[in-house]
Amino acid sequence: MAPSSSPCAPSSARANGFSLVEMLVVLFVIGLLAAVVVLSLPGDERILRNEAERFAARTIAARDEAIVGGAPVVLVVGPAGYYFQRRVDGAWQALPGKGFDLAAWKQGTWATVAQPGGRGRIVFDTLGLASGDGAVRLDRGDRHLVLRIARDGKVTLDAA
Repeated sequence: MAPSSSPCAPSSARANGFSLVEMLVVLFVIGLLAAVVVLSLPGDERILRNEAERFAARTIAARDEAIVGGAPVVLVVGPAGYYFQRRVDGAWQALPGKGFDLAAWKQGTWATVAQPGGRGRIVFDTLGLASGDGAVRLDRGDRHLVLRIARDGKVTLDAA
């Protein structure tokens, strides 16, 4: 007669389920993935930095356009956004080209112009020199960055 296995006899087969070590590994991996997702979400600081870098790059491109194009270019900054114009036949006209049109600040970003006379206009001449020193402070939440434009046309971005 063949031996039969009884329900009470110990089995050499492994019981179904997960061991404690396997559960800890799975929880660790889930926690690691959650941390990556949270850290990759753009916060106020990252959004502000992107906005300020885009503004600085466009300002530098406008300065370079004044040099290459042989005509003065003006940067006009306001609380809602900024745009660029070129002097053509004695009048200011919108600067053609992608990136020079009206750019609105992202919702939640505010700009304050700190310039002698309180105007939000800086003119770059055909040598790339600015009409005066100026600074634009961008605020978002409790963070702020300042774009400074020196009289020599140098554009810098700092966390003043």
